[in-house]
Amino acid sequence: MIDIVEEAPVHTGAREALLDLSFGEARFAKTSERLREGRLPVFAFVALDESGKLVGTVRLWSVADCGGFQSLLLGPLAVDPECRGNKVGDRLMRHALNQAAMHGHGSVILVGDLPYYARFGFAAGLLDDVALPGPVDQDRFLGLEMAAGHLTGLGGLLAAAGSLDPAVSAAPLSNGFSMPKAA
Repeated sequence: MIDIVEEAPVHTGAREALLDLSFGEARFAKTSERLREGRLPVFAFVALDESGKLVGTVRLWSVADCGGFQSLLLGPLAVDPECRGNKVGDRLMRHALNQAAMHGHGSVILVGDLPYYARFGFAAGLLDDVALPGPVDQDRFLGLEMAAGHLTGLGGLLAAAGSLDPAVSAAPLSNGFSMPKAA
């Protein structure tokens, strides 16, 4: 049995080890990392097996264009190789996207493989007017609208942003993290 729970500080070491195993040191050179480094995620979830071992992780980060229009950036998503094929990644994705929708976020973007992410509603071609702070393969730059037309408002270079909801950004999260206030 796999449980999806909010990430807590106690999960940090196991999460980092899983990310190292899944992506290696090259993960720190990725363009998406420029939007994550030195920040806390808006949402962070882990998958734990019946023994309590961390076997999956996913995080969502607030990003905004130069006009302040916001979206969530998903990633990284990682699953322990011993659990691949058991739908752990699917469960993490669905949980993360459900939480984002329930909290009123209008869209989620990511850099990833369309054949995998299409099953969750992600599509290519929605972010043609959007740039990341580094190189990105536009065919892998995917978007999902939770509110119709939300991504049409996003354009230009994306940067790190605070939470869409100032009350949320000022409040500690139940997982023990605190969100920084938007500047």
